[in-house]
Amino acid sequence: MALRFKNLDGSGPHPMSTVFQWAVADKVAGRRRKSAATCAMRRVEPDLAVLAVPPAPGEGARLTWLGHASWLVQLEGVSLLIDPVLRDSIPGFIRRNVPPGVATGQLPPIQATLVSHNHYDHLDLPTVRQVGAPVIGGLGLTRYFQRTGLSVTELDWWGSTRVGAVTVHFVPAQHWSRRGLADVNETLWGGFVVEGAHTRVYHSGDTAYFEGFREIGRRFPGLDAALLPIGAYDPEWFMEKQHMNPEQAVQAYEDLGARRFLAMHWGTFKLTDEPLDEPPQRLDAEWKRRALPVEPLHVLAVGESLTVPPDAPRQG
Repeated sequence: MALRFKNLDGSGPHPMSTVFQWAVADKVAGRRRKSAATCAMRRVEPDLAVLAVPPAPGEGARLTWLGHASWLVQLEGVSLLIDPVLRDSIPGFIRRNVPPGVATGQLPPIQATLVSHNHYDHLDLPTVRQVGAPVIGGLGLTRYFQRTGLSVTELDWWGSTRVGAVTVHFVPAQHWSRRGLADVNETLWGGFVVEGAHTRVYHSGDTAYFEGFREIGRRFPGLDAALLPIGAYDPEWFMEKQHMNPEQAVQAYEDLGARRFLAMHWGTFKLTDEPLDEPPQRLDAEWKRRALPVEPLHVLAVGESLTVPPDAPRQG
């Protein structure tokens, strides 16, 4: 089958025979690790009055983790949502382990919703419809919003668009796309660099470790924060083509040359075999093994915000 989109290295998703081995054969044979579907998670009640007012131009960025890969990113007087999945469950009867950091009805006015790709744990149509903001995503994404009345801006890798005083860049990721039975890789996946006059924030979307991190760092030097996935990696023989483990996420952070590491994509939905609370433990161990300074590492509670101070104005 010809694929419309492929990764930078030319790869696509696993063939169905490999998917069957992971999903059925290994499970029946007892070769997959078993772990609980829930774990205790830190969650804080955000100050909604504070979130209602995004940082003004020149005041830096406020990053609020809503759980999984969902973020409220606010800068330059603009509020953006990235991959908002804020309902109690995702299709496949996978329930949330922890409530979202902010309920959909409590969000501030949103100027745009950024969607990294079409998998159900990153594109939740009911959430996006309820938010009601224009959508920005990869090529082919418009098809999912034709009946919603929402405007959609499609971007190729390295493409850009403006939202007020903010520039949104769509950048490569090592992943794949599928939402139905016959649409494998018909829409483009990726990550985002959200750029203001004084602040650059990178959200990787869903991704395996790949050489593209170095190129993203080269094109966007001085990233103030990298929002990187650390979960959904076990069994690694199957998941490593699409997700990073915590050790690979640290390497990605170093490849990017980012100033801060913010962990995501863990603890919210039980998608793979590792215990839900294992990823931050491995992340901490790898951080210490590399003797990295502790200040740049942030494993936020769900609902917690981090304010990134502004740097000097960007030159180009």
